[in-house]
Amino acid sequence: MNFSVRCLMITACLGLLAATGTTLAGPSVGVSAVDSIAINVTDLDRSVAFYRDLLGFEVVSEREAAGDAYEHLYGVFGLRIRVARLRLGDEAIELVEFLAPRGRPLPMDSHSNDRWFQHVAIIVSNIDQAYARLRTAKVEQASSGPQRLPDWNPNAGGIKAYYFRDPDGNFLEILEFPPGKGAAKWQRRDGTLFLGIDHTAIVVADTEASLAYYRDELGMRVAGNSENYGSEQEHLNNVFGARLRITALRAAGGPGVELLEYLTPRGGRSIPADTRANDHWYWQINMRSAVAAKLETAARQARSTIVSGGLVTLPDATPGYDQALIVLDPDGHATLIAGDR
Repeated sequence: MNFSVRCLMITACLGLLAATGTTLAGPSVGVSAVDSIAINVTDLDRSVAFYRDLLGFEVVSEREAAGDAYEHLYGVFGLRIRVARLRLGDEAIELVEFLAPRGRPLPMDSHSNDRWFQHVAIIVSNIDQAYARLRTAKVEQASSGPQRLPDWNPNAGGIKAYYFRDPDGNFLEILEFPPGKGAAKWQRRDGTLFLGIDHTAIVVADTEASLAYYRDELGMRVAGNSENYGSEQEHLNNVFGARLRITALRAAGGPGVELLEYLTPRGGRSIPADTRANDHWYWQINMRSAVAAKLETAARQARSTIVSGGLVTLPDATPGYDQALIVLDPDGHATLIAGDR
C-alpha cells in the first residue's frame, strides 16, 4: 500500500471514529509510555560522569548485553553493549556504548536541521544559572546563548531555551518554562536546578507522514503545535532563516516527542539509509506497550521498517522487559517498543 492510499484510509477512518466519539489513542491500542531515550556514546564512564556530575542525573543501573537475541533486536551481528540507565526527576535516559562492533562517528558538521538531529529537553528552574554552570564546565555550545522566545508566539512566548552538546557531540537542550506554561512540576523553585526531561525532539521531513506513524500507528496524541521563526529561533537552532512547524506528541506517561519540520531552510540532510544501531548519530526512543505484538502487526501492515525482523524474546527481563522490537519512523528515527509476555 503506498503512502497516499494509506493516508486516505487513515483519514477516512479517523473521520468515522470522530463521528462516533471514538479515538485511536490510548494505552490499550498503542504505546502506554515513553520509558526513556537511548543515546549512543563512545565512552560510557566519561558520559555517565558528564550527565551525573554536571546535569544532576542519578545513576539507576548499569548492565552489559550480548548474544543472539540482542543481535536480532538491534540488527547488529556480534554486538556487545554496555548500558547505563540514568534518571532526572521522573524521567530517564539510557547511555549505550557499543563495545563491539564500534559504529561510525557523528558527522562533525552536523546541524540542527539535519534529519538525524535529536535532543532531550532538560527543564531547569533558572536558565541563567544553568547556562553559567555549563559555561564554567566549558561545554560545546550549539546556540549562541540562551534565547527567550517572543511573546507574539502564544504557544512558545516566554520560554527560554539553549542548545549545547555532550562529550560525543550529541545535542541537548536546557529549557525554562514561564508561569502558566508546561506541566505544573516544571514550576518548582525549591533550589533544584535541573528538574527533569519534558520531551525529545526529532527533525522530520513531513509532519503529516510522521503523524501517520506516531499518532495513527503508535496511538500517541497530539498535545500542541506551534510555528516558530524569527531571530531568537535562528540563534537557538543556529540555523539562519529557521522557520519550524513544531508538533508535540504524548503517550499516557513519560516525556513527549516533538516533531520539528523545517519549513525553511529545506536543505537538511537525510539520515543515511545504511544507518545501524551502533552508529553514533543513532538515537532510540524506548516505549512501553501492553500490545507490542499488535503494534508489530500494525508496523507490517503500514510497511514500516522493522529493524529487528519481528518481536524478539530476550533471555531475561534484565532491561525491564522481556520482549521488544525496533521500528523506524518515516525519516529513520528509531523507536524500541517493549512489552512483556
